[in-house]
Amino acid sequence: MSSQPLRPAAAVRRDARKKVTGEARYAVDRTPPGCLHACPVPATVALGRVTAVHTEEILRHPGVHTVLTHENAPRLGEADDPTLALLQDDRVPHRGWFVALVVADTPENARAAADALRIDYAPDDHDVQLDPAHPRLYTPEEANGGHPAVRERGDFDAAFAASAVQLDATYTMSALHNHPMEPHAATAWWDDGELTVYDSSQGATMVRDVLAALFRLSPERITVDSSYVGGGFGSKGTPRPPVVLAAMAARHTGSPVRLALPRNQLAAVVGHRAPTVQRVRIGASDDGVIGALAHEVVTQTSTVKEFVEQAAVPARTMYTSPHSRTSHRVVALDVPTPSWMRAPGEASGMYALETAMDELAEAAGVDPVELRLRNEPDVEPDSGKPFSSRGLAACLKEGARRFGWEGRDPRPGVRREGDVLSGTGVASATYPFLLSPSKASAHAAPDGTHVVRVDATDIGTGARTVLAQIAAEALGAPLESVRVELGSSRLPDAPVAGGSSGTASWGWAVHKACTALRNTLAARSGPLPPEGVTAEADTEEEAGRTSPYARHAFGAHFAEVHVDGGTGEVRVSRLLGVYAVGRVLNPRTARSQFIGGMTMGLGMALTEHSTMDSVFGDYSERDLASYHVPSCADVCGIEAHWLEEHDPHLNPMGSKGIGEIGIVGTAAAVVNAVHHAVGLRLRDLPLTPDRLLPMLTRRPPGLGRGAQT
Repeated sequence: MSSQPLRPAAAVRRDARKKVTGEARYAVDRTPPGCLHACPVPATVALGRVTAVHTEEILRHPGVHTVLTHENAPRLGEADDPTLALLQDDRVPHRGWFVALVVADTPENARAAADALRIDYAPDDHDVQLDPAHPRLYTPEEANGGHPAVRERGDFDAAFAASAVQLDATYTMSALHNHPMEPHAATAWWDDGELTVYDSSQGATMVRDVLAALFRLSPERITVDSSYVGGGFGSKGTPRPPVVLAAMAARHTGSPVRLALPRNQLAAVVGHRAPTVQRVRIGASDDGVIGALAHEVVTQTSTVKEFVEQAAVPARTMYTSPHSRTSHRVVALDVPTPSWMRAPGEASGMYALETAMDELAEAAGVDPVELRLRNEPDVEPDSGKPFSSRGLAACLKEGARRFGWEGRDPRPGVRREGDVLSGTGVASATYPFLLSPSKASAHAAPDGTHVVRVDATDIGTGARTVLAQIAAEALGAPLESVRVELGSSRLPDAPVAGGSSGTASWGWAVHKACTALRNTLAARSGPLPPEGVTAEADTEEEAGRTSPYARHAFGAHFAEVHVDGGTGEVRVSRLLGVYAVGRVLNPRTARSQFIGGMTMGLGMALTEHSTMDSVFGDYSERDLASYHVPSCADVCGIEAHWLEEHDPHLNPMGSKGIGEIGIVGTAAAVVNAVHHAVGLRLRDLPLTPDRLLPMLTRRPPGLGRGAQT
């Protein structure tokens, strides 16, 4: 499988200048001649039916062309994703569900008319609160990613009961929402029965195929362009309402239509990380070696579509656990549909597991780094497969060395300077190696230049740059001779930018096409024909093979925090990550991805949360003034490092994914550092001052080990 490995090079992002000068054109920037503007109307009840839409009033507003409702909107084909069955009936499954679409000559007129549209409802009683004792809780067949919802090995109950050290703790976190800088937007038009859309999406191929089913067209009659995407974090990983509504309005009006969602509508319609209640029980020997481990997750989905984040899955693979129980239970509520958010499952699940490991270390009197090293498995516990490579121990040791962990006083609440308490914490990270089939083509021109084509999507990760590097290496050609075309469904089919699988999947296809082209050129004699030479590749066979190895990326996070005892404010002064992710193809873009993930994990720990309003049935934080993502002032002293790891069982590049592992475990490292600082164990994210301060003010003198809330 493996050829001569790539030489890492910190190549500059190829799209950097276009982005900073405004030359890069996003979906929202596309306004063809005669373009109309659409604004959706969200439902203002949490559950019920639409009984009347007073369109006649709105049609008299300035510039309004039409109002689409369930009574006059184009009929769609059956959707595999029911969140896209828009304006097809009068049902309101949750607050914020789109019930009408106003189309006008300007964005301002469309917005004003949408705000003024009167809609009558027949509301029903709604249920939006997650409760671990909810009577409608059920066990799904699968969690996200196709993982079985329940896995058991050995006899957990007996092993736990017989354990010398026992931990039983429950960890909760609120819903979290994606907030990419670029709004979810689409521009669409029809021409002689063919549909063209510019969409803010993480995968143009998938959008094309979904639109083909909805509008009953062959995929060849649809072109989707996602050349530039301003972030997604999973919220653009599947087609979202803007592209469907824009295409519907364009068909209805006969004109191009542009639709950009305002930020305050994102919470209800583009997915989010669902809240979770996670119970972790660990039974260990006196020296901290785990004999029994249970991770039981309760979460929610919507009545529209089942989505269950696989939060208990990491516990199946991380540590030695001869007796194990991992399960997911879910309840369908009258809430927006959750979906992918950076490292779905791993981010939330590892917060609970790694916090529990810290508590176990304290209970057993073992250093938290040493505890993790003592529980290194010989093979993957869940499958019994050998690891293709497992760099966790090396990451922990290297991170401890760089961070200055040796000599750390394990006692919580003893480092104080005035009102400020300080502490340090550690957590492990993991993310699976994922791979999907992809196609690509490579072309050599007589002038010595090369063009690589693949429908990959660069969502800010540097895909254009790294794919050019892969191509240049496989071709044996200078990097500057390679041009990469991506982000259009007119190019060879490729999977979405998601699951940290983009570079592995697209890169393998690019490498295969370029290797074939290089071999073809080497076998030729004489000059190239004027049209040049092209080679194509498809990795369906390679990506479909079942590996005999368990393939994962690993990492370790170390955090130092300062907690103000008078205000409850937590500041992270140092955050360090060390990763084992196979071969790093571009150190510049890789470091950016690691640091971005760590920053997102910091927000998960300290600032980000979405509050469900039980009366109105929607999330209260719907803008960046109330949903607090970390700002520059919150982020200081972040370092990302990685180990040289050769793994021949992955792909020709020897690379693992890096886009998501940075967030996994970061929140737990911060939470563990806060405990070390103040001697209090808070198990409900995020650790905002209003949650922490009451505990600090009630902190009894001489609070010792094991205190908790």
